[in-house]
Amino acid sequence: MSVLGKLLGQGGGGTPKIHSMNWLDQVKWDARGLVPAIAQDAHTGRVLMFAWMNREALELTHQRGEAVYWSRSRHKLWHKGEESGHVQTVRDIRLDCDGDVVLLQVEQAGGIACHTGRESCFFNSLDHGHWKVADPVLKDPAQIYDGASAHGQVDAAGAADSSAALARIYATIVSRKGADPSASYVARLFHKGEDAILKKIGEEATELVMAAKDGEAEKILYETADLWFHSLIALAQHGLTPQQVLAELERREGRSGLAEFAARAANP
Repeated sequence: MSVLGKLLGQGGGGTPKIHSMNWLDQVKWDARGLVPAIAQDAHTGRVLMFAWMNREALELTHQRGEAVYWSRSRHKLWHKGEESGHVQTVRDIRLDCDGDVVLLQVEQAGGIACHTGRESCFFNSLDHGHWKVADPVLKDPAQIYDGASAHGQVDAAGAADSSAALARIYATIVSRKGADPSASYVARLFHKGEDAILKKIGEEATELVMAAKDGEAEKILYETADLWFHSLIALAQHGLTPQQVLAELERREGRSGLAEFAARAANP
């Protein structure tokens, strides 16, 4: 056998044996073993959401034909639609030219990809220097997740893990923008403007400090809930979402607090 034949793994019949690399090995996984994944509507081309995949998630997606992601906050595999019923049927899986981003072309069950009840997670549009909600809520998140729980698809722990309650509360807050101020406390705060919202946040923060100083667990929980609620109103006022806050926390995950403070000092 010739040297070239040996290099090609050529058998006696003269047919080259080409041993291709496993397709999963051709993905450029980051230091955490993850790759960014974009879900795109297979029919309209609209970008529906962004998530992360590890090797197992991508392999399961290929095997099942349904999107499976890796949740960085929950540290586990996440079968899209396991709680909401909004499964993503995968029609094509693509890898970008650098091998470090995966694109899923999907058929989105229910036409809703976002936990806020919208078609896409990219519903904030930049308008004259401010993020504005550009897409309507197609279905109330309370109906989405309560329905899933009623059918036994999620238990209380699963709902907590998915931050379903947070999503429902935020969606309700956003729905109060422009509503009758006389009929809703949140609508009244939006109507009064940012100063009124910020004043309430300051008041609630002070009450939390006092509750903590008193050491009363029930009051601490109550005042924390008040502070979180009014912080959600402030986020909605500026077109921001709780998910963006969670993403920032995930960015800090595993990073030294001292290093974070040093970075801020270096870039004031």
